[in-house]
Amino acid sequence: MQHLVTSQLDRSLETLNAVRADKVIVDNIIQAGKAIALAMKDGKKLMVAGNGGSAADSQHLVAEFVSRLVRDRPALPAMALTTDTSILTAIGNDFSYDNIFERQVEALGRSGDVFLGISTSGNARNLVKALLVCRSREIITVGFLGNQGGAMAALCDYSIIVPSSITMHIQESHLALEHILCMVVERCYFGNDFENVPQHVAE
Repeated sequence: MQHLVTSQLDRSLETLNAVRADKVIVDNIIQAGKAIALAMKDGKKLMVAGNGGSAADSQHLVAEFVSRLVRDRPALPAMALTTDTSILTAIGNDFSYDNIFERQVEALGRSGDVFLGISTSGNARNLVKALLVCRSREIITVGFLGNQGGAMAALCDYSIIVPSSITMHIQESHLALEHILCMVVERCYFGNDFENVPQHVAE
C-alpha cells in the first residue's frame, strides 16, 4: 500500500513538472489572466463550466474569485454554470445534456465576457457547443484541457493543455493552474502593490 501512495504521488509530480516546463502553458496562463482582468475592469464577467470533477473545479475557481484566494480584496465577477439544478435539469430534459452550457451562455453571455471551459479530454460536447456560441457573440474563450486538447483547443483563444491522458493527473494539474490563474488576474487587476497585502493562513 505504501508503494501505491508513493507511486501515485510520483506520477502526479511528473505531470506537474511537465506542466512547469511547458513555456506555452506558462505564457497562456499569463495571457488568459490578463484578458480576464481587462474584461473585469471593463465591467464584464467570467463564466466557468465543466462536467463531473471539472464541474467541481468550476465552482472551486469561482469561489476563489468571488470570495478570496489568499489575500483580502474586493469580490471579482465570476459565475459557475454548473450549480443551478433547475436550469440544468430543465435544459437536459427539454433539449439535451449537450445544450446545458450553450443555453446558459445564450442567456447570460455578453460581448467581452470570458468563458472558461474545463475538460480533461477536451471533447465534452456541451462545452464545444458553448464555445461555438461564444465565438458568435465575441466572448473571450479559455480552455483548461488535457489529452492533447481535443476538439475544444481550436475553439479557445487561450488553450492550457496539460500534457497527460490520465484523468486524475490532469485534474490535479488543472487545480494548481486554476489557483495560479486567479493569482495572475488579481495581480493584473489590482496591481503589483496587491502583493504587499498580508496573506491569510489556515487556522
